[in-house]
Amino acid sequence: MSANPFEGYYNEKEKQEGGNLDAHDESLLLSTKEILSKATPSLEYCTVSVEETIDKLNTNSKTGLSSVDEADHRRKEYGPNEISVEDDESLWKKFLSNFVEDRLILLLIGSAVVSAIMGNLDDAVSITLAIVIVVSVGFVQEYRSEKSLEALNKLVPAECHLIRGGQEAHVLASVLVPGDLVCFRIGDRIPADLRIVEAVDLSIDESNLTGENEPVHKVTTAINKESYNYDASGIVPLSDRTNIAYMGTLVKEGHGKGIVVGTSTNTTFGAVFEMMSSIEKPKTPLQLAMDKLGKDLSLFSFIVIGFICFIGIIQGRSWLEMFQISVSLAVAAIPEGLPIIVTVTLALGVLRMAKRKAIVRRLPSVETLGSVNVICSDKTGTLTSNHMTVCKIWCLGSMTNKNNVLDLQKTKDVSFKNYLTDDVRATLAISNICNNASFSQEHGKYLGNPTDIALLEQLSKFDLEDNRPNVNKVHEIPFNSKRKFMASEIIEQDGSHVLYVKGAFERILDESTTFLNEKGKIEKLTNAQKATITDCANTLASEGLRTLAFAKIHMKDSEIVEKLTEDMVKDLTFTGLIGMSDPPRPTVKPAIEQLLQGGVHIIMITGDSENTAVNIARQIGIPVIDPKLSVLNGEKLNEMSDEQLANVIDHVSVFARATPEHKLNIVRALRQRGEVVAMTGDGVNDAPALKLADIGVSMGKMGTDVAKEASDMVLTDDDFSTILTAIEEGKGIFNNIQNFLTFQLSTSVAALSLVALATLFKLPNPLNAMQILWINILMDGPPAQSLGVEPVDHEVMKKPPRRRTDKILTQKVLRRLIGTAACIIIGTIYVFVKEMAEDGQVTARDTTMTFTCFVFFDMFNALACRHSTKSIFEVGFLTNKMFNAAVGLSLLGQMCAIYIPFFQNVFKTERLSFGDLIFLLFVSSSVFIIDELRKYYDKKKAQNDPSYYSLV
Repeated sequence: MSANPFEGYYNEKEKQEGGNLDAHDESLLLSTKEILSKATPSLEYCTVSVEETIDKLNTNSKTGLSSVDEADHRRKEYGPNEISVEDDESLWKKFLSNFVEDRLILLLIGSAVVSAIMGNLDDAVSITLAIVIVVSVGFVQEYRSEKSLEALNKLVPAECHLIRGGQEAHVLASVLVPGDLVCFRIGDRIPADLRIVEAVDLSIDESNLTGENEPVHKVTTAINKESYNYDASGIVPLSDRTNIAYMGTLVKEGHGKGIVVGTSTNTTFGAVFEMMSSIEKPKTPLQLAMDKLGKDLSLFSFIVIGFICFIGIIQGRSWLEMFQISVSLAVAAIPEGLPIIVTVTLALGVLRMAKRKAIVRRLPSVETLGSVNVICSDKTGTLTSNHMTVCKIWCLGSMTNKNNVLDLQKTKDVSFKNYLTDDVRATLAISNICNNASFSQEHGKYLGNPTDIALLEQLSKFDLEDNRPNVNKVHEIPFNSKRKFMASEIIEQDGSHVLYVKGAFERILDESTTFLNEKGKIEKLTNAQKATITDCANTLASEGLRTLAFAKIHMKDSEIVEKLTEDMVKDLTFTGLIGMSDPPRPTVKPAIEQLLQGGVHIIMITGDSENTAVNIARQIGIPVIDPKLSVLNGEKLNEMSDEQLANVIDHVSVFARATPEHKLNIVRALRQRGEVVAMTGDGVNDAPALKLADIGVSMGKMGTDVAKEASDMVLTDDDFSTILTAIEEGKGIFNNIQNFLTFQLSTSVAALSLVALATLFKLPNPLNAMQILWINILMDGPPAQSLGVEPVDHEVMKKPPRRRTDKILTQKVLRRLIGTAACIIIGTIYVFVKEMAEDGQVTARDTTMTFTCFVFFDMFNALACRHSTKSIFEVGFLTNKMFNAAVGLSLLGQMCAIYIPFFQNVFKTERLSFGDLIFLLFVSSSVFIIDELRKYYDKKKAQNDPSYYSLV
């Protein structure tokens, strides 16, 4: 077995690159061996017993650390259990590096130096000031993006089950200290390096450390120093430390407890993480797409700028002037800030989503959210409230027929002690023992699986108490979706071994041969009685209740073995059924109505029976017209190929008796049809389906760590309606990206075309280098960014999902930006020619009028770009405060450029009269008016043809 944490990573890298590792990778590979050779807590404690570990850390294997004060003292000594890599580079270094990393900025610096040498100090100072402003704007944008992404990384903190002072609590992993006692179960991520003190069928996936995909079976016994064969280095390999649970690994099977021996960087994973942080993080697909768009636009811009420069020099213009104009145009026209603005927009959108209880873990997923047209959702906890309540109990011995059911909800606050016949008592006892929920004094409630919690909460109705502390449990088979049952072996006071079992009623009934009557006697179970049990279970299910069956068996001496196995669960004695309800969340039905209205297909997937599933589906508004067509159960799914499922899945709204493995087939079939799928899940076995889906959605409260890691989005409230708000936000963000692209590119095209046309027709340049750079600041700066945070229009949910193949720059967007650019060009040239014609030459007044006209055009263009289809009078002028502030500051900056003497010298401008400003506002408002008329025309067309907006 491999002991190298990076082996899997580098093997995969070699496969992908088809070559050898580079020197950087080889140095990292050697560094890992040095890390493994260091004495770590996991290496020290793997060779000592549980008792020695407890003694060394002064803790307790049952109650954990004795007090909060002791934990605080240790936290001061060891620090928080967090792994973060400090950025050693100061802000000043980062800022200064921007001056030398951009070749265009270097060209501008060269232009300033040449101007200074030639005695044009005004130009040199002006260009230098412009460089500082341009670099500062870009730096602020990038810094804001980094801070937004840092905030995203803190949205999904690691959590764990801590026992301290004998009290269990659900806490952040960062509070752990050496000596703490931690509980973990299937699907949990280990929060620190632990010395395992209790293990029940425990297997942990350590592939992220060892490179081995096979889960490691864990035990509590210490590794014997004398008998163990160490490798050549004298170090116990990571994969052979079978009594250690490593930070960051995943529990694949069973459950257990462990004492914290290492935290933060004092863990194996922590040491590897510090080194891995030096590997550069790849760009997201959306960022790569924006980079490609930027490169294509840059190539086009360079061709146009080269043409402008060439023609200008041929015409005899000053080569220094043309050089400055060309470089300034390149800085303004090439959208080098596009990826930054897109990242900031996505990050800010994701932070808004977090406030609405949807945490998006991967930024490109925001774009995909707008395309989702199928949502596959779990029932329990997502569509329902996730608080199970026992409603009905039925036992064959004391209740005989399906109508004679003990209803616990008809009479509230009343003891049901008088109904405790022997079969009811046995059913309650099994529900108590086959249970892993635990009571937390800190939270004042039970923590654990909702079904287990409901079974414990019902005990008080019968004046019974939790009897687990008095029971000697020796073995357990945990519940999973394949076996559909849980079994616990206990030793009773007389020394006999009894097996208690709970699970799906079909599974329990198949293995039952006898039943317990009301007097506690065991009788043979006939086929007619099995039919009665099935009939009763179906009746409970048709009422929307989740139904579990309970059984037990006294084990023979020959059956008592060291390990409990599935094949021993047979010849059971059936005791009774319990029906539990988990009512639909009140927010789900309106959300489903909106999604259906927007063309999204909703599919409910549940492990419950068909009757229960159909009942719940109809309650929440999922259309189930004909159950024969709209409902598929797990048995039918097993018989279908992917092609057969893909052919019928368009009509299916409910999958009943489905396992997490079925989810994978469902997602595969949907994607085969070309659908964009969102899939919800919370368990370990859900991870493959979550990863395969276009948007994997895990539950924040009930979801396991492995499900969260495989998902793209985490719902912190486990509420289905949150998916609606996330899709709405995703659609809105994509629209915002298109809107600020329209603004940026139309301004860029207008600026390039304006100078190109002036050069081509041998007119003086209407804008000087400084003025072009100022326009660049407006184009890449606050006005553009403010378009990215435009509030979401709720009507986006009425439009069908965006197709997977749709590009960001659609034909509609291209037509709009070209039309806008043409309007800006015509209006600006009109003002330039009109002013120049009055005195026959280009004066400071002419360029000031042209420059201000272009800036005003820019602001009106930004206003028009706030929404692609709605009038600004419908959207509202005050709904985007950031936009108003950005435009206000930009106009204030423009006023400074034409009225303050210092800036007049920088931009080569002069004062304009109030009448001039009114004239320019009138001319530049044409771009806004024309766009408003376009929206009005489109709206009229859409009223006659609802599909119009999807066609243009």
